[in-house]
Amino acid sequence: MQELINDPKTFLVDVRTEAEVADVSVPGAVNIPLDQVPANLSRFKSAEGPVVVFCRSGARSENAKNWLLQNGVTDVHNAGGYPTVLNLKN
Repeated sequence: MQELINDPKTFLVDVRTEAEVADVSVPGAVNIPLDQVPANLSRFKSAEGPVVVFCRSGARSENAKNWLLQNGVTDVHNAGGYPTVLNLKN
């Protein structure tokens, strides 16, 4: 997972709310809250590399991953919670 998170081609997406991201953010991540994932499907499909999603604990990002897989995004991974992502980020 560390290689994926640090790959410059990875589309790293934080699916937490804007308020949560305002408290703690991950450098290089794009914030697309879970409820906005469907409206942003084209951004996921046009990603140059793999998609890695994360949230606070991994539950919302698992929902996002499953929805994306069901809607044609094939290279998508759940990194779990943002503390893990922060620890793995170079």
